[in-house]
Amino acid sequence: MRARLRGPGGASTITLQDDATIGDLISQIIEKTSISSFDIKYGYPPQPLLLEQHEKSLPLSKLGVKLDGEQLTISARLDDAPKETNKAEPSKQPSEASANKASKPSESSQGFSFTGLSTSPQKTEKKEKKQVSLQRKAMAGDVPELPLLERGATLVLRVMPDDNSCLFRAFGTAVLPGDDLTMTELRSLVAGAIQADPETYSQVVLEQKPDDYCRWIQTPDAWGGFIEMGILAKHFDIEICSIDVQTLRVDKFNEGAATRCILVYSGIHYDTIVQSPSEPPHTTATNPPDFDVRIFDQDDHYILTKALELCKKLQAKHYYTDTGGMAIKCNICGVVVYGEGQAAGHAGQTGHYDMAEVQTFGGE
Repeated sequence: MRARLRGPGGASTITLQDDATIGDLISQIIEKTSISSFDIKYGYPPQPLLLEQHEKSLPLSKLGVKLDGEQLTISARLDDAPKETNKAEPSKQPSEASANKASKPSESSQGFSFTGLSTSPQKTEKKEKKQVSLQRKAMAGDVPELPLLERGATLVLRVMPDDNSCLFRAFGTAVLPGDDLTMTELRSLVAGAIQADPETYSQVVLEQKPDDYCRWIQTPDAWGGFIEMGILAKHFDIEICSIDVQTLRVDKFNEGAATRCILVYSGIHYDTIVQSPSEPPHTTATNPPDFDVRIFDQDDHYILTKALELCKKLQAKHYYTDTGGMAIKCNICGVVVYGEGQAAGHAGQTGHYDMAEVQTFGGE
């Protein structure tokens, strides 16, 4: 029996004899993950595998569950989960745009936040920075889909909620589907990688002390970008292809890995592209997300070509936010400003952080 393990520390494969027992499986999981108390999920949709209900001597063949070729998602129970990641209180929030630009200075940032910085001399530098809550314009009409006739499927954009965790949700949906705790675990993973490599993730790169950045990225309001995608792609040994809707540029992280997932970046938001099995003529996906194909071979050029084609349709629907010149309305006082610079200035001067992108006369 061979099975794939997905745990907080990454992915691995276990191999067991045909007469292996539940105890053998548990021993392999502990050895591979270094977690002694854990929960297991398997299948689509993911469901719990309750091994503790059986004797450890019971052969896996008598379990009534086919585990050969299955992916098992392992999560630590509370009594075994690491506790060092939450020692300190959340610290200052850095500008996501500048932090991510530092990691790839030649390209525009994927993932940023408006950070209100007051210019008032009465305010000290120790005043906590606050992230602007920016609502996106809704997409006009239905979300476009593309038929994949050769595969009997439809290419679909799975839209993530606007909850400041869209990057972590989009990546988790592709790599660790069905786990509601994914975002917290991925944030912790990023923080751990930064702390383990202070030479790469220095204060210059992060634009603040690494410890402060690590505390910040583990808060639910922190947005992810280039830095986080690079870490996640390397940790899970998967290539992330991130397509920018506005420019149709493709950024690849951990390029050359055997498999890839495809994310869509629309200025201040990330979604996931998947292949959903469908009925002819395959113009509409009718199956639930549980049946999605989310991971593709790295040399699957067809799927990336089709993903770019889908993003062109998104671009035509203006499914992106032009962070440099978009019109932004303050939901508190009603004033309209343009671009992230003016929004940050307004927030810093007034303390108004609730804003939304708006349509202006003559705009698209």
